[in-house]
Amino acid sequence: QVQLVASGGGLVQAGASLILTCAASGSIFSIYRMGWYRRAPGKQRELIASIATGGSTNYADSVKGRFTISKDNTKNTLYLQMNSLKPEDTAVYYCNSVPYPSAWGQGTQVTVSS
Repeated sequence: QVQLVASGGGLVQAGASLILTCAASGSIFSIYRMGWYRRAPGKQRELIASIATGGSTNYADSVKGRFTISKDNTKNTLYLQMNSLKPEDTAVYYCNSVPYPSAWGQGTQVTVSS
């Protein structure tokens, strides 16, 4: 089973930027649509950005215009560029396939202070 390891999170102030990285142990990005999910405190996990095998992208309204998803199939790596971060972006961020995610990794914590 492919393992997905998200990294790049941290504690930042509102307005800052972060880049999250998801490394896959196998070549799945050319096979499956991939996405970034997040789980905020007290809320359910939600899909916030996805990228198709061909490269087309979709975003949740809450992050549209601020976040950019991209991938490098040759490196089996998925990225999430997050700009203009807000306190409400505080969450654990995960990567996984869309719409049927496989086993969840640990995720990476993003905390945005006001």
